[in-house]
Amino acid sequence: MKKLFALLCLFSSAPLFAQEYLPSVDRISKHIHTLASDQMKGRGTGSKENDKAAQYITKEFRKLGLLPMGSEGYWQPFTAKVKRVVVTDSLRKAKNVIGFLNNRAPHTIVIGAHYDHLGMGRQGSSLEKNPEGKIHNGADDNASGVAGLLELARYYTQNGVKEEYNFLFIAFGAEELGLQGSRHFLANPTVPLDQLNFMVCMDMIGRYNPDRGVGVGGVGTSDTWAKVFEGVEASVKFFTDRAGNGGSDNAAFYAKQIPVLFFHTGGHDDYHKPTDDVEKIDFKSEVGILNLEIKIIDNALKQPKMSFTPVS
Repeated sequence: MKKLFALLCLFSSAPLFAQEYLPSVDRISKHIHTLASDQMKGRGTGSKENDKAAQYITKEFRKLGLLPMGSEGYWQPFTAKVKRVVVTDSLRKAKNVIGFLNNRAPHTIVIGAHYDHLGMGRQGSSLEKNPEGKIHNGADDNASGVAGLLELARYYTQNGVKEEYNFLFIAFGAEELGLQGSRHFLANPTVPLDQLNFMVCMDMIGRYNPDRGVGVGGVGTSDTWAKVFEGVEASVKFFTDRAGNGGSDNAAFYAKQIPVLFFHTGGHDDYHKPTDDVEKIDFKSEVGILNLEIKIIDNALKQPKMSFTPVS
């Protein structure tokens, strides 16, 4: 009887245990509300609020037990340059935040999302008519992607499985200034580039449109992706695209001949405007997108290290 009772307890508690590490609406909401609040003033590169965002991500990485894999602890500092507009402070301090899950495997998967945005509209790229002095919160672009990064980091550190690959989780800085954070990492890798298997990028995954679905770019960057996607089903609609050399930080990895995937829910009228606010995020659908990503990554874990294929 005792053994039977123990088994019943185990099975009855399994769903509760699973909820601890599977993507969660509440956690995604918390992350996006924090990063896209008015107090963060748009997380512009070089601002103290951008630094606060990096500290927030660092704290989450540390809580999950990720190993620091920057050049200075979790941080990889670099100097970013504002190029699209003329400003007196064109050179700005920036950093990538990098955490490592060491499964003692020969190869590593990179999961990335940029955490910077347009700040107070003084660094270029805003599509607002008169942007200066207005907070560009960047809830979708890209607090939504950072929330996804943190949820995937939680899943792979807490799921009780030792995967066949290591994971490198990177929150990139200065993406809005021209992929400067990802390019700096690739020029100064903290894990040798020949050990990287593939890179998954999330940029704007918070505004799901059920008519369009979530786009998954980069499936042409390795012949292996076709096997990985076989039989994959999800609670959200999705479609694939072969190209891997545009959109976000994935383009920098593609240029280094590393296979990529790029998750993106599409453009909208609030893109690069002060109206990209947290109230417009579809948290439930983001959970569905992240569950889709987990299925895809888990399938990829079963495959040998991928070979890169250029997309013409």
